[in-house]
Amino acid sequence: MTLLLPRVDGTTRPYEPRRAPSQAPPGSGAPLASRKVFSAAHVVADPYADVSPDSPAAVDWDATLAFRRHLWAQGLGVAEAMDTAQRGMGLDWTGAAELIRRSAAEAKSAGGAIACGAGTDQLTTPADLPTVRAAYEEQLALVESTGAQVILMASRALAATATSPDDYAETYGHLLRQASEPVILHWLGPMFDPALTGYWGSEDLDEATETFLDVISAHPDKVDGIKISLLDPGREIALRRRLPNGVRCYTGDDFNYPELIAGDEQGFSHALLGIFDPLAPLAADAVRALDMGDTKAFRARLDPTVELSRHLFQPPTRFYKTGVVFLAWLAGHQTHFTMVGGLQSARSLPHLCHAYELADGLGLFPDPLLAECRMKSLLATYGVDQ
Repeated sequence: MTLLLPRVDGTTRPYEPRRAPSQAPPGSGAPLASRKVFSAAHVVADPYADVSPDSPAAVDWDATLAFRRHLWAQGLGVAEAMDTAQRGMGLDWTGAAELIRRSAAEAKSAGGAIACGAGTDQLTTPADLPTVRAAYEEQLALVESTGAQVILMASRALAATATSPDDYAETYGHLLRQASEPVILHWLGPMFDPALTGYWGSEDLDEATETFLDVISAHPDKVDGIKISLLDPGREIALRRRLPNGVRCYTGDDFNYPELIAGDEQGFSHALLGIFDPLAPLAADAVRALDMGDTKAFRARLDPTVELSRHLFQPPTRFYKTGVVFLAWLAGHQTHFTMVGGLQSARSLPHLCHAYELADGLGLFPDPLLAECRMKSLLATYGVDQ
């Protein structure tokens, strides 16, 4: 059966879907050895909730937690309540706090690794620095109370309030001194969130990098690693080479992750990636090749996924979550293509069609016939005759 997939110019192109599932190795659940790998995980909306885009998120908790068990079954860690979970784009702090509590409890039951985002998104009006710090402290305490590792997220409120690099150094220094265990520091670039422009006190990335490194160097015992999402592999490599001993670099570069994880003679990046949500089995299998010392096999398995990732994360990059949830629906991880905040409308039909084509070509769907059937239903909804 050939599908007619719409193009951006209003025409259609024929596509012959895969008929048989790929023979991907089943998840073993064993942790990956050569790299520490987290997948930032999406949330599943409750499709029957009578809510509007302005309402608090209505989450299908059973389906959301089932997806986290899927990630742990591959041997991946879960990065919870991050931007992939629509943090600040449909999921408010009340919803994020409940997500953190539930997922952390599930991680204990499943024996899975989990790290959770602590930020300041409970602040909805302009604030001064002490208020921003107190908001961070509230969220830090919540994450630590669950036993999860803390990811100190970049803060829109801090970006709006800070007037100098010293304000960042003072705020983060205070939080790191308070943290009971080493945390992951999160630098999310403005391509993911325009409100974070000028983070670390400067729009000049060289100057911002120096402030970032100063914060880390002042508290190396409290920093497990950094999660950097600037989509600039050269900058990431230069930064990771300057990290204090024992501080990891977790790539958040969804455009260049294979080369950054593979590394070079001077080091490598671990991973904390949104793209590993749809790529989980394939990504875990690739990293297991690294565990065996086979970099060539790792690149052979992961390099072909970059085209899909760059498509999902194309500008406006912050809407990549729509493609991630779309692929989860096609793969059978949820029964519907509905997102909190109505974000399923954030990408066009041609964009989604190309995502389907690329994912099907990679063999990402455990049941290609189910994916094809769901794709047909979406096309029919948009009035595309087959």
